[in-house]
Amino acid sequence: MAARAERAADLPDLDGAIAGCFACPRLVAWREEVGRVKRASFRDQEYWTRPVPGFGVVGARLAILGLAPAAHGGNRTGRIFTGDRSGDVLFAALHRASLANQPTSVWRDDGLALRDTRIFSAVRCAPPDNKPTPVERDTCAPWLHRELALIKPALRVVVALGAFAWSAWWPAMTAVYGVRPPVPRPPFGHGARWTGNGTPTVMGCYHVSQQNTFTGRLTPAMLDEVFAEAKLLAGID
Repeated sequence: MAARAERAADLPDLDGAIAGCFACPRLVAWREEVGRVKRASFRDQEYWTRPVPGFGVVGARLAILGLAPAAHGGNRTGRIFTGDRSGDVLFAALHRASLANQPTSVWRDDGLALRDTRIFSAVRCAPPDNKPTPVERDTCAPWLHRELALIKPALRVVVALGAFAWSAWWPAMTAVYGVRPPVPRPPFGHGARWTGNGTPTVMGCYHVSQQNTFTGRLTPAMLDEVFAEAKLLAGID
């Protein structure tokens, strides 16, 4: 799998390779089981039930790094942060920031387009309880590293949604940019920020999960502040 990731010549090639991955037996079994059982409200839909590629533009100056697809979101629709409450919050914020052409993301062919932005996750399959194992995280890492390498020329800022994504950034930074992470590694926090020599700025943001948005831990105003700062640092008008 790592060799296949390295051979990907461009983003479409990489996206196709990701969608055909069967490297993690537990995740394969779970994503397919979810697609068979389905949620009652989606019982008439055909689930994607494959790894979910990244979404966005080739020359992205801003990247948004998440944890993994949702079982009835990306695993159903085939696009990251699409068809679930987390995506509702995220894309509404991106639209307010003029980084998305519409505030909703319901299906992979709904006309959504991003500006100067690409979104992907550290783990590409929906995991049980939203908790990938360390082995699954490390097995999936070559996909993330290759995606970052392909958008490296323009990339200026990475927004890490949650502590898992924040942790995934440091080995990716070393693999793609050849820069060792600082010791000790900067702790995750909403509004945390770190810039290394020749690497993109990484910004921490609470994840757009219902656990955070329904409790008020993460508000629309807080997201607006994050993306306003990210645009400024990335040089996006």
